Amino acid sequence: MRAGVDVLGITDHDTFSGYDQAAPLARQSGVELIRGIELSTKLRGRSVHLLGYFPGKDGLADFREWVTGMQVTRRARNERLAARLRELGLDIRLEEAEALGRGMTGRPHFARLMVEKGYVANIRQAFDEYLDESAKGYVRRREPRFAEGVRRIRAAGGIASLAHPARVDGDAAALLPELCAAGLDAIEAYHSDHAPRETELYLALARRHGLKVTGGSDFHGSFKPEVMLGTGYMGNLNVPRAVLDGLRNP
Repeated sequence: MRAGVDVLGITDHDTFSGYDQAAPLARQSGVELIRGIELSTKLRGRSVHLLGYFPGKDGLADFREWVTGMQVTRRARNERLAARLRELGLDIRLEEAEALGRGMTGRPHFARLMVEKGYVANIRQAFDEYLDESAKGYVRRREPRFAEGVRRIRAAGGIASLAHPARVDGDAAALLPELCAAGLDAIEAYHSDHAPRETELYLALARRHGLKVTGGSDFHGSFKPEVMLGTGYMGNLNVPRAVLDGLRNP
């Protein structure tokens, strides 16, 4: 509430644990909580992030079981990533990263560990030099195909939205016909990475393709200290209430 947020969507990677832990606290504080998730999927060999929003009741037993399988592949990747970083001369152990990640460990936790050990100056450098898809330490993990991710989200009663389209490798506008053919429901037009002209572009693409609109700050706490909850990067984000209304309406 101190951040001025009265509706909050939690879209952690490959897990609902953050939502599950926050739900009772949100009820106590009067914050409306929207259940969500973010999946890493593959499209034409590239990684495309997919958001799933579930504004209705929780009937997600099958979907949660499927997501648990994604967590297994994530840990297997983390084991290989730690080994790869050691090959590159960095004394990085999986157990250390997991101590930072607690319930769910990903590349940001390896990045923080690299900063703490003095291998890089900051998290951005860790990704640029070691962890991004084009960097020397990157290790792939088995990810579902984009169409499967969409199908799983929709079968569970959710809304499938293309996450941060500005980060898509290639022209998101050119890819949208293929993504829509796979069943995509929405596009994340509002995001901390988006300049005003990009937001307008994605809003126009949503209208053109008949998509719903989603938005989020991509808040990561201390991993992205420059991005604030609800208001984004230096106050550049303001998600209209109409976005939530659009998700609720068929």
